[in-house]
Amino acid sequence: MKYLFFSWLAVFVGSWIVYVEYSSYTELCRGHDCKNSICDKYRKGVIDGSACSSLCEKGTLYLGKCFTAKPKSQAKVGDQANLADLATQVLAITDANKDGHISLPEAHSTWALLQLNEFLLALVLQDREHTPKLLGFCGDLYVMEKVPHSPLYGVSLPWIVEVWMPAGLRHSMDQWFTPSWPHKAKISIGLLELVEDVFHGTFGSFLMCDVSAASFGYNDRHDLKVMDARYIVPEAIFQEDIRQQRCEADEDCVYGADCLTSCDLTKHRCTPEVTRPNLAKACEALKDYVLRGAPSDVREELEKQLYACVTLKGSAEQMEIEHSLILNNLKTLLWKKISHTKDS
Repeated sequence: MKYLFFSWLAVFVGSWIVYVEYSSYTELCRGHDCKNSICDKYRKGVIDGSACSSLCEKGTLYLGKCFTAKPKSQAKVGDQANLADLATQVLAITDANKDGHISLPEAHSTWALLQLNEFLLALVLQDREHTPKLLGFCGDLYVMEKVPHSPLYGVSLPWIVEVWMPAGLRHSMDQWFTPSWPHKAKISIGLLELVEDVFHGTFGSFLMCDVSAASFGYNDRHDLKVMDARYIVPEAIFQEDIRQQRCEADEDCVYGADCLTSCDLTKHRCTPEVTRPNLAKACEALKDYVLRGAPSDVREELEKQLYACVTLKGSAEQMEIEHSLILNNLKTLLWKKISHTKDS
């Protein structure tokens, strides 16, 4: 009787999880409805873009798999941005048909796209290897280069397996299924270079607010690729929004998983300065990853540099010299070890 009860309970819980997941998927991942809505606006002349013809007329572009059920985030350009250069890049993609003129539908589409974190980051990092290339757009739908990639840690498992797998076993599997150490070193350098790119870049500073393994991957050359950029946000807009957030404790002042500030208890508002810079969060993600299997002649120094990095506090602007020193030391240490190998 006991076994029958637990079998029934397992079936019930499993069915409920499947139902919840399927419901949220079907509610938010309606590719056919999205295409109809976009193409209706395109045919009415409300929007335009370089991918509209392929999506709505030729049928060579279609919406296949839905990768996320999370809502979109808005983004704008930070105060330190080089607006002239950004305007040049924006105008270059806005003129979808390359006729030398910006039509109102093209302008509508580009303005909608500039509200999306992922699109904005891809636009300002187009010349960098970390970000997939922009291929086209239609309204607020944009097309990115498909990048075959492997997860940073472990293997991808069906969500139903993830639900029932013990955390300890999952962590062990993550450690088993990782590349060789020289490859991990190259991937780690890629993440450190991304931190450099988004800090005081040409178009302002961005904050990395979810530096989890799921946000990154690597290609067959072991180059790091950003797979989810929704939580890499312009610093100026983060600060503007977080100031408006009411709080009772520091724990209330968080965006994403990793951007935390403190609570001003006199005003019950969140302060704008993050408690940890991007580099500290990146090193936290890399610590176990790159130390496991590290050669004995670099392990001690690597561990020392990583722990100094993880303990960085305050904004990067407040500790710019220390920030740059640790970043350069880590990159140099890793490159020195793999520069003579084919992995570099």
